[in-house]
Amino acid sequence: MTAHVLTDSATMLRRNLLHMRRYPSLTLMLAGMPIVFLLLFVFVLGGTLEAGIGRSYVDYVVPGVLLMTVAASAQGTAISVAMDMAEGIVARFRTMSIARASVLTGHVVGSLVQTLFSTVLVVLVALLIGFRPTTGPLSWLAALGVFVLITFAVTWLAVALGMVTDSVETASNLPMPLVLLPFLGSGFVPTDSMPTALRWFAEVQPFTPFIETLRGLLMGTPIGGSGWAALGWCAVIALGGYLWARRLYTRDPSRT
Repeated sequence: MTAHVLTDSATMLRRNLLHMRRYPSLTLMLAGMPIVFLLLFVFVLGGTLEAGIGRSYVDYVVPGVLLMTVAASAQGTAISVAMDMAEGIVARFRTMSIARASVLTGHVVGSLVQTLFSTVLVVLVALLIGFRPTTGPLSWLAALGVFVLITFAVTWLAVALGMVTDSVETASNLPMPLVLLPFLGSGFVPTDSMPTALRWFAEVQPFTPFIETLRGLLMGTPIGGSGWAALGWCAVIALGGYLWARRLYTRDPSRT
């Protein structure tokens, strides 16, 4: 049974990777938005913001931009899943003798690969404009591990968002709040500079511990309790997204 699930999941993963290869514009678009925001904030606003932060702004802002890449990729995942639902492909898969978990797993792993590829493009641009991490290879590996966990969790949520909608247009809008969360956290300016109510929200929402953990691992800044908070949020979002997506997948097929 386990081998059956793994084989079917690998088949579904190949399907998603082939789709990525045939439509590379989607991957480039997902990386393009974070790169535009990175260049905009560094070259247009960076001079002013750097004076208030007291250190290199490009080093400060890159972790927030990386989280924006995850959020943008989640939007693409939700659209892809919604397209499969609208075109009846998911309904067809339900009638076939394949492991049900493999359909969702193929989407999640394929989206994870797409997000990592987009992130490499963003990091290369960041390095070209002056991003200089100050920690060693082990911290880079730890940052990569945390980033993969965050992407995995957010992708499961995106799969559920893609399945709960009735149209591709709606699916493209539902993940938009995820794109805004780095702005409403410590991604672009310190939370200390925010009004009281907004600062409270910024400090409790999950993207702030995500960003502070990546910033600490890449730049050597204090992480404090953000690391444990980030891992906790990853577990909650991944489990919640998985259970929600599975429930939607196994519901009455007549909906699709």
